[in-house]
Amino acid sequence: MGYENRQDIPVKYTWDLSAIYPNETLLEKDCAAAGELIGKIKNYEGKLNNEKSIYEFFELTGDIEELFEKAICYTHMKMDEDSKNTDVQAMRDKVLSNYNKYSVATSFVQPELSRLDEKTLDEIMSKPQFKKHNYTLRRIKAGKAHVLSAEAEELLTNAGEVTGYFRETFGRLDNGEMDWGTVKVDGEPVALSHGSYSMLMQNPSQEVRKQAFEAWYKAYEGKINTIAGLYCGSVRQDCFFAKARKFGSAIEKALFYEEVDRKVYDNLIDSVNKTLPMLHEYMALRKKVMGLETLNMYDLNYPMIPAANLALEFDEAFALVKEGLKPLGEEYQGLLQRAYDERWMDVYETPGKRSGAYSMGVYGVHPYVLLNYEKTTHDVFTIAHELGHSMHSYYSCQAQGREQNNYTIFVAEVASTCNEILLLRHLLKKETDKDMRKYLLSYLLDTIRTTMFRQTMFAEFEMKSNQMVEEGESLNAENLCKLYYELNQKYFGEDMVSDPQIAYEWARIPHFYYNFYVYQYATSFSAAVAIAHGILEEGAPAVERYKKFLSGGCSMSPVDLLKQVGINMEEPKPIQDALDVFGKVLDEIETLI
Repeated sequence: MGYENRQDIPVKYTWDLSAIYPNETLLEKDCAAAGELIGKIKNYEGKLNNEKSIYEFFELTGDIEELFEKAICYTHMKMDEDSKNTDVQAMRDKVLSNYNKYSVATSFVQPELSRLDEKTLDEIMSKPQFKKHNYTLRRIKAGKAHVLSAEAEELLTNAGEVTGYFRETFGRLDNGEMDWGTVKVDGEPVALSHGSYSMLMQNPSQEVRKQAFEAWYKAYEGKINTIAGLYCGSVRQDCFFAKARKFGSAIEKALFYEEVDRKVYDNLIDSVNKTLPMLHEYMALRKKVMGLETLNMYDLNYPMIPAANLALEFDEAFALVKEGLKPLGEEYQGLLQRAYDERWMDVYETPGKRSGAYSMGVYGVHPYVLLNYEKTTHDVFTIAHELGHSMHSYYSCQAQGREQNNYTIFVAEVASTCNEILLLRHLLKKETDKDMRKYLLSYLLDTIRTTMFRQTMFAEFEMKSNQMVEEGESLNAENLCKLYYELNQKYFGEDMVSDPQIAYEWARIPHFYYNFYVYQYATSFSAAVAIAHGILEEGAPAVERYKKFLSGGCSMSPVDLLKQVGINMEEPKPIQDALDVFGKVLDEIETLI
């Protein structure tokens, strides 16, 4: 259900950003206040060599970052309401420019603190008042070898303002300037958009799906050289900063700052590649069940058991999500209801609105959720997914304060995926209808396919495209499309027709601009499977352990946070266990069909 104008949407389905700023004059005041505080930073340059100065400085920068967080989050979400709003663009650019001045002003900090010897850093970290700054000091200690001189740090910071536009430019292109045209459905033209394309890929007519698929990728093909240039620039940017900071590769840098060992990434790709025959078996089953002469890429989003697809209004979907998450307890239920009552969510698609979905925590306020809800099973689970992120942010903010509430990317998808699994297990538990049960099992198979297999394929694409740059090979539209097409063939097997248009799919994936982010969907899914299993089997004690994880923020490494709930991601077991679930569900559904 898309709306032509945002003003037509019932207010209860739009987020209430006035909780951040009742009016934008207050945003200007926050930016001005931050500017005044930035002027005090120079007083500490050359003096970060004792506990008193370091603590005072951390408090000062904490005040500045809290002011900027509200302004950045507000303008980000206003921009996502309508990417064509030039007034908001100007406001956001001004905020980001001011934040860059703060980044430049603090460029001396890392080199200065890194000059402290490990004994001194350990002594500071042992003091009670620095407990809330553990993450910052921990990272400084670990990263001493990768910090440059003050002059070089300032140069890199200034370079970041210039090089940081690849992702934003792609977003403007993808959300505001792409023209996908129209397709005919039942004789009527339907304009293609991110939301309508998702719906059309689930249309019962294979011909409609094919037309939408071809029109969709024709638009990306028409912009492919521009998008290849943006992606190449983004990869080169990541490789440049990795080399400048004396890392062997961009992936080494990305994992280092996430406190994750490279073997976690390699183990994921190796484990999934070894399990590809199981995915190929599923493709053969899907082709057989759907009764198709050929199984094409545009058939993958059409449910294998279409008659049982969930098609709920948003309020019904939200109520179902709450019901499915009851094992997490009354407190969690109350927070979910607050998200509805206090308008944390922006529900429906409008022209110019950012595609997809996300959750954004705003310290001192509450989290927000962007959706583009359609009446599909996928979108019901998206509600659970994004609210999982929101509850993770809420618990971390409450427990860790402003200094350590930002959990790292490696664990960012655990809570969201755990919610999805709990919801699915709830639906399977109560379902006795054979067709609906087959549908839910097929939905679980597709969830694992898209999260474990597809995201790992993305991770392999990202790893290889970065390797190409680091080995001196240029990236262009031709070799990026070739790389992606070959990976698609390998992952989906002989029973799947790798349509030529799928070679352009990489060009529509915004997460490729987030520097080794996508693999964490798969690792998080593995952890979430284990957590959900523990909650359903053990009950309250497992929920309490899980809340400690949710409340951890970045107070300890993400690997250690997961160890609190009995999961060691440095071992292959969690990944293999999640892949084994795929095999078990595949066996069960084959007995029902």
